[in-house]
Amino acid sequence: MSTQTSSFDRTESPLIFDLGAPGRANRYVEQGPPLESFLPKNVLRDDLPLPDNSELDVVRHFTKLSQRTFGIDLGFYPLGSCTMKYNPRVNDAMATKREFAQLHPYTPDELAQGALQVMYELERSLASLFGMAAFSLNPSAGAHAELAALLIAKKYFKDRGESKRDKVIVPDTAHGTNPASAAMCGFKVISLPSDERGRVSVEEIKKVLGPDTAVCMMTNPNTLGLFEDHIHEIAKAVHDAGGLMYYDGANANAIMGNVRPGDMGFDLMHLNTHKTFTIPHGGGGAGHGPLGVAAHLVDYLPTPVVRAEPCHPVRSEAESKDRPHAPSDRLQFSLDFDRPKSIGPMRSFWSNFAHAVRALAYIYANGADGLKKVSQLAVLNANYVRVKVADFLETPYPEICRHEFVASAQDLKKETGVKALDLAKALLDHGMMAPTMYFPLIVPECLMIEPTETESKETLDQFIAVLRDIVEEAKRNPDAIMAAPVTTVVGRVDETRAARQPDLKWTPA
Repeated sequence: MSTQTSSFDRTESPLIFDLGAPGRANRYVEQGPPLESFLPKNVLRDDLPLPDNSELDVVRHFTKLSQRTFGIDLGFYPLGSCTMKYNPRVNDAMATKREFAQLHPYTPDELAQGALQVMYELERSLASLFGMAAFSLNPSAGAHAELAALLIAKKYFKDRGESKRDKVIVPDTAHGTNPASAAMCGFKVISLPSDERGRVSVEEIKKVLGPDTAVCMMTNPNTLGLFEDHIHEIAKAVHDAGGLMYYDGANANAIMGNVRPGDMGFDLMHLNTHKTFTIPHGGGGAGHGPLGVAAHLVDYLPTPVVRAEPCHPVRSEAESKDRPHAPSDRLQFSLDFDRPKSIGPMRSFWSNFAHAVRALAYIYANGADGLKKVSQLAVLNANYVRVKVADFLETPYPEICRHEFVASAQDLKKETGVKALDLAKALLDHGMMAPTMYFPLIVPECLMIEPTETESKETLDQFIAVLRDIVEEAKRNPDAIMAAPVTTVVGRVDETRAARQPDLKWTPA
């Protein structure tokens, strides 16, 4: 079995509270005024056991903690559906430029022209890339944009006198947020089973369409990594029934620059810029979920919308003489709040602006041809891994996939008792993050694997070899795999207890 081990160790790390001693901090900084000079004494607390640490102790402590956390910067992260691709550092360099980072959200439009131009150019770029009439950058995440899209659908049908449309169709290959968003908006969710090909059947969807159909929510390619090759027929059937098509853009990394949801017949869509456009992902931080709509839904987008109009600067006499009829090539940008049909803002301020900067930097760094190649390489990498993994794990849909594919440990479990969860735990011992497990639910003992375009062939070969070795070890010595991980800071935990009885509180001695 391969013996690549992680840099983790299980030595007990003292808490920051245990490292200090009275008077150890503030060696270089002069003592400031007493707190009572800032706040009344009756609102100050004197019972907080705050540690008194030197700067060196603090830096070492938190650096060691950071090294115990797995991330894309440390190793392979084939998390299917969530597209854990590398975040180029140039994006952060742009987002942290003082001209952007220090701009107050309430800066008047005339003093924030550069920031408004970033938002405008990102919105126009996304509309062009995905075939929509317009985008809103207002929502804070993909699921937040889903909610906004369904609110738009609800208001759209209300304005048309069609409030009876209260059904949302969600295939079983959709993302879990789809039915949740629909339910939050008061819609009734109709679950649609996929066919033997792992796709939505035109005949089956026609059976559930009717005058009460509001929206059909689909991911294309779906969570099995398969392209819905009858999407035009599906969209036509939904439109003929009077409904709207919603595109879940979580898997847009598979199609960007190659095919557009708008051309497939979708009326609404969202993007996860943390998946497709290399925004930092996860950790509970701020997200970014642009919402796109077709022309007939533009007026319903959340406010504000960035508007661009030609401006005509005052010209000198010489300029006017040389080019008397030349139009200005400059634009004046402003935030438009006067949109009577809008569903209103989805959040405070205008967008997660730093993420808009990152996304636009990524788009301009790649260009149209580069973005197209990104998707092509993602598809190539996924199919390379899929074919190799099929030698030792079941692949329920043995055909060309898009950016991700599903494997199953069902046969291995029957033979050895080793489950998909055990394979995932064992991968941690080799410095690799586990793929998504047990999703989608229609594949037993599922591993959803997405290598992304940013990984080299050498990394993919290493992952394949490690996973193959784990499967072979499972057949020889299943107990060893079911005991994994053994090299991480925390070994195998009681997952039920960890979820239901988490220990999240520290109590001073």
